[in-house]
Amino acid sequence: MVYACDWVNGAGYAAVRRRGARIASMLAALAATIGAAGAPAALAAAPPAPAGPCTAATEACVDWIPLGSGAGVSRVYASHKLAKRNVKVTRALIMVHGTLRNGDLYFSTALAAAFIGKALDDTVVISPNFSSAAGRCADKLAPNEISWSCGGDSWRSGGVAASDPKLTSFDLVDKLVRMLADKAVFPNLKSVVIAGHSAGGQFVNRYSMANRIHDSAGVAMSYVVANPSSYAWPDATRPLPIDDGAPANAIGGWKEETKVHDAFRFGPFDPAKAPGYDTWPYGLTERTTGYTAGISDDQLKAQLASRPITYLLGQVDTLPLGGFDESPSAMAQGATRRARGEAFVKYVNDRLGGRAKAMIVPECGHNARCIFTTDDVMPLVFPL
Repeated sequence: MVYACDWVNGAGYAAVRRRGARIASMLAALAATIGAAGAPAALAAAPPAPAGPCTAATEACVDWIPLGSGAGVSRVYASHKLAKRNVKVTRALIMVHGTLRNGDLYFSTALAAAFIGKALDDTVVISPNFSSAAGRCADKLAPNEISWSCGGDSWRSGGVAASDPKLTSFDLVDKLVRMLADKAVFPNLKSVVIAGHSAGGQFVNRYSMANRIHDSAGVAMSYVVANPSSYAWPDATRPLPIDDGAPANAIGGWKEETKVHDAFRFGPFDPAKAPGYDTWPYGLTERTTGYTAGISDDQLKAQLASRPITYLLGQVDTLPLGGFDESPSAMAQGATRRARGEAFVKYVNDRLGGRAKAMIVPECGHNARCIFTTDDVMPLVFPL
């Protein structure tokens, strides 16, 4: 560029040539930094910016996770690739589906929550799919896809896989946590939240008390249990059918919007009414197979009491809807899902010295989308 003053002060054309020479020198220096690919070498050496989150429950958002020593793999929906370095991700949400084994739907629910919580960009959202072609389940499996157990000590409770007795459903989440804690892939990840609703809530209740990696994962782990039909009760006692445990009071408990009922008393249960009421996964006895087989009762109780677990209970989840477990073993824990959760939290805190928290989610029934897109729930699933 030629400025008027260059001519006015007598420098004239010589000044223009000097300025042009300086510009040419600068361009030559810049050219020297251009790599063969046509980008500055400093930029070429920098890691590429991570792609935006995957936000649709399609095959493009599926990671196949290998488990065990064989060729078996398990389907996982993920908003960011789990083996690709990502410096933006600071937290993870693992959302476990319900009894229909519909990880795609729960992935969409978790993504909706992340959008509302402004957490899409810095959170990896994951939803495993415990597909099963065993027993009464009839999922169509991909080649080498692991078939998980469908009944009894099933995928809900760390049971062994139907297609590989050396694997349990809890092993899959253990592996996901280890992948997330890999600093070579997620160097800035600080926390992992494991959440589930309904049958997924059963999974998280039992996984939270049983997993062996909570203290060694290298990242903070917390758990959110939403509206399960049953819990792994720590001993042979059960809520007595009086006060808030009385069936009529439990069914009418929705009238008090956000109050966590705690007028529960506990006592012996007559096993003649439900012979299997205290066997795993309803209680701690007869754990002969699966993930928990080698863990003592005392260890399970201690872990249940010490770990950061929040129980989300729908205000109006007081009706026998949505696959409600009406078996004698489940009914021994209370008349409604809400009452079962309230009684369980009181027991863990009062009898085991626990740190469990309970939250009544207003105006929600047995509905995962309602529960996990409520504003007050955001800090639990997307901790700062």
